[in-house]
This record gives sequence, C-alpha cells and structure tokens, in this order.
Amino acid sequence: MQPQVIKSVQEMRLRSAQLRQSGHRIAFVPTMGYLHEGHLSLVRKARDLADVVVMSIFVNPAQFGPNEDIAAYPRDLARDKRLAASAGTDIIFSPSNAEMYPEGYQTSVLVKDVSQGLCGAFRPGHFEGVATVVAKLFNIVRPHLAVFGEKDAQQAIVIQRMVVDLNMDIDIVVAPIVREHDGLAMSSRNEYLTADERRQAAVLFESLRTAKELIAAGERDVDNVKTAMRTVISKASKSRIQYIEIADSINLKPLGRIAGEFYVLLAVYIGKTRLIDNVKISVPDKNIGQNSH
Repeated sequence: MQPQVIKSVQEMRLRSAQLRQSGHRIAFVPTMGYLHEGHLSLVRKARDLADVVVMSIFVNPAQFGPNEDIAAYPRDLARDKRLAASAGTDIIFSPSNAEMYPEGYQTSVLVKDVSQGLCGAFRPGHFEGVATVVAKLFNIVRPHLAVFGEKDAQQAIVIQRMVVDLNMDIDIVVAPIVREHDGLAMSSRNEYLTADERRQAAVLFESLRTAKELIAAGERDVDNVKTAMRTVISKASKSRIQYIEIADSINLKPLGRIAGEFYVLLAVYIGKTRLIDNVKISVPDKNIGQNSH
C-alpha cells in the first residue's frame, strides 16, 4: 500500500494527534530522501517497534555548508515513495523549505561539545542545522521513538544529547550500519562515485577492519592503529583522508589510549566525494578491571 504523503506542518500535526489519541505508537525515521537499503533497514526496525511509521523526506538547507552543493543532492520522490512503501512506511512527511523555515524564522538548536570535533570540525554549522531540523520534526511528528543509523554516529550522539538536555519524551534507537557486499557503508553519496572510485572506496571498510584486528590482537596505542589505517587507505590513488579518530562512544572525546567502549571513525574523500564510516569496539580497561562505561 502506498504511504500517505503529507506536505503541510499543520496537517502532519493533526494526523499525529489523531494517531496518539487513538492509542497508536508512532515511530519516526528522518531522511533527506534518495533512499537506499540503509534507510529501509531503519524503517523495518521502526516497524518492529511501533504501530505507525512516519518517514520525513526533507533536504535540509540548514545543514549544508557554503561550499556544499545542495542543488546537486540527489532527489527522486516517486522512487522514494515506492521504496518507503516496500519497507512498511505508513506516512511520508515531505514539506517545502518555506513550510519548515517560513519568512522571519530565526531560531536554532546548538548541541555544544559533541558536535565540535570530527565532522563538526570540518563542517561548521552542520550539526546545528541537523539538531534544529530534527527538533522541529520531533515537534511536528510527535513520535514516541525515532530511529537513526549508526553510520552517522556523531549525528546520533548529538540527537541523543539534545533529547536528554531538552527533556524530549522520545526514545532514540540507533540501528546498525548496512553495508554493500565489499563492506562499503550504504550512503546516498555513493551515487556520486565513478565505477573506478566505487572500487577504490572499499579501502574505508578495509582500514576499519585492520583497526579492529590490531586492537583484538592487543594493540593499545592510538597512533599505531591510525598509522595502519592510513597505510590501507593510501592504497586507493583517489583517496584523501580528512580525519581518522578513535573516540569515546558517549562523549566522542579522543582517546589517549585504547580502552573502554569507543568508535574508530573516519572521513575520507574518494575523488570529490566525502564518505564517512565507523566501527564500535569495546575493550576491557585493565586498570579498573571492568569496562569503563
């Protein structure tokens, strides 16, 4: 069955109020469209946890930097509708820019520390744009829970922090990364890669696997792990590393030494396309005899 498409804030709020009054549990999956299997896995997760699944499709101008081409972002609402329906989406909320940011709009949401490093260091204002639009979407859709993908680990942590800090009554569910056959994390940006770049992009996951293997074998020096990852990535002639970081899984502070629960994160350009990926690892901290989280 085709999902109902709602374009106005007022209509979406009314529909959510009706669903809540009739006792339905609403799950929300925010997207910028051009759906792929990663998005659909979030919908299926939402389907398992609630009665009604609402997906937003909105290419949010507030999260694009001055040098990032929002006009080039892929869009195909007819295709998105078909894919969203196949995974069990009930409602698509697809507002216009003017509907979300009407004339005179001047409020934003800034989640401070966790948005500063990693992608935040290279995309100033990005997470402020993300937090602002997600806060607005939460107020419009009024879900009981929202599902985010772990590929954007920093984004998920920013949203979790915002929900706690602003006392939002919403459960945030973080679903695992969905990967292609060669390990590349699924992303709408993969569409920008040429055939040769797509082959080269496999080094991202290979480097994360190398890090995981080194740590499993007992390596605890952060720099040694990063050096090994750089060596793997440098095999791809079209690669340019923006960052490789090993950071605490809760506050994203870089680790001085490998221990506890943490992410190994990277952002790498393959040609002109910026790709991000990560892997979450847990290592018992021998100093305290147990996991630090």
